Amino acid sequence: MKSILIIGMGNPFMSDEGVGIRVIDRLRAGPLPEGVEVLDMGTSGLAVLHEIRGRDKVVFVDCALMGAPPGTIRRFTPDEVTTQKTQQRVSLHECDLLHTIALAQRLGTCSGEVVIFGIEPRAVELGEGLSSELAERLDAYAREVRAEVDGAHHPPACPTRSVEKASVFTTE
Repeated sequence: MKSILIIGMGNPFMSDEGVGIRVIDRLRAGPLPEGVEVLDMGTSGLAVLHEIRGRDKVVFVDCALMGAPPGTIRRFTPDEVTTQKTQQRVSLHECDLLHTIALAQRLGTCSGEVVIFGIEPRAVELGEGLSSELAERLDAYAREVRAEVDGAHHPPACPTRSVEKASVFTTE
């Protein structure tokens, strides 16, 4: 049996930056296939390294600046995207998702498939709750992620150019 982990990232006190966590809440509300676990990692930074160890597949859900309309969700792999985030200091809590995945691969703790669902925010500012564009789509986001672990998701033959410029981030 495959071991699949879905991780929601983000800060629920920074408006749309908490969307990954909200998607995890929706997934927890319904049944999940055997071997699938969901986890709210919030702004846990490098703690992700321990959770992804030995998994056959890891799916991240996070806020991502992609230059798309607010609420847009896109699926990509770490190889299809580059980060634009500059880290100000070394911290166990402040971590760039793509750098963390690369570190896990270098350490040999992440040998399975990695998929990232990025959701374009309307606002990343102090405040609880999501913007209406994202809040109204939470069920659709959860269905998209669920389809990925059910094996029903078929990635496009050619990723869109805008995905190449996506910036996946967690709060600083």
